[in-house]
Parts: sequence; C-alpha cells; structure tokens
Amino acid sequence: MKKLLYIIVFILLQINSFAQNTTRLEEKATEALSFCKANGYNTDFCVLIDMKIHSGNYRMFIYDFANQKVERKALCAHGCGKGEKLSTGEQPLFSNTEGSLLTSLGKYKIGIRSYSQWGINVHYKLHGLEASNSNAFKRIVVLHSHTPMPAEEISPTHLPMGWSFGCPVTDDATMTYLDAKLKKAEKPVLLWIYY
Repeated sequence: MKKLLYIIVFILLQINSFAQNTTRLEEKATEALSFCKANGYNTDFCVLIDMKIHSGNYRMFIYDFANQKVERKALCAHGCGKGEKLSTGEQPLFSNTEGSLLTSLGKYKIGIRSYSQWGINVHYKLHGLEASNSNAFKRIVVLHSHTPMPAEEISPTHLPMGWSFGCPVTDDATMTYLDAKLKKAEKPVLLWIYY
C-alpha cells in the first residue's frame, strides 16, 4: 500500500511539473514572438531552452509561432563549469565570464553556419543580445550537436548532461533538423536560454 502511494504521488508530481513547464513555455514563446516582431527577427520559429528542466528531460524546444506549438523537442546539455563552479544535471550554473565553461542565460541571435568538429560537423555562431550573455561570441559559444547525446529522454537516471564548455549542445538528429530550417530562414532566428 505504501509503495502504491509513493507511485501515485510521483505521478501527480510529474503531471504538475509538466503543466508548469507547458505554461512557462507558452509565456516565453509569446514574449519571444513580441521580441522577434519588434527587432526584425524571424517570426516563423525560434529555439527556446528552459534550463529549469532537468538535463535528462527535453528542454530544447523548436517553437512554431504560426501554429503556436512545439514542432520538435530535444535534450540539451549545458556548460560543465570548472574548479569550484561545477554544474550538475539537476543544477546548472551560469556565467558570462570567459573561461568559466558555463552556459550564459539570455537571448541570442543565431549567426552564421560553420564547420564543427563535433556531431554532424555543423555549428552556428551565437551572438549574445543581453548583458548576461554579451561575451558569447568571444567565448566561442556555439549551437552544435554531439554524437553521444541521446535523442530520447534519459531521466530519472540522472546521467549528467552538463558536459559542454558553455554551448547549447543537442543530438545529431535534432541538429540536422534545425540546420535545414536555419538554412532556409531569411531573417535572424532567436535562440533563448532561460532559467
């Protein structure tokens, strides 16, 4: 009986967490669209990354503005950090400091496509648009994939996903999908990492 009660409580907590994440995502998507319209960015889609979601769960969302829905979701690693400032899968740390190896929060303009030594061998330069991520380009924080990154959720195993050097890193299939969309985009695309 006690075990059944734990299972029910766990399921209810998961449902509540999913509802909160969905509401939060919709709010961020609405704010992102306003930003894109005001600043001449692409209004077809954007990339939203919610770092409050555990790294073993989907937290990268390619959001379709026209249909007001997530068209693809994926895992996304965050910066590992170094020294006394180490990120974990459950608790990422953030910094805009060069050499921190931590992810920077904020809105980014996805820049030019270039060669990557990781994943599908493609990365996109990221230009930080806020004080919290203004050093992104100088820090060589880029959007790319890494072949070991799983395409499916891995939680609750809590495999650490904080092993990038500050870059938002996704799986190869998602990067291939996103690469095709970005190559067709006629205006800059917004990527927003928030917590």
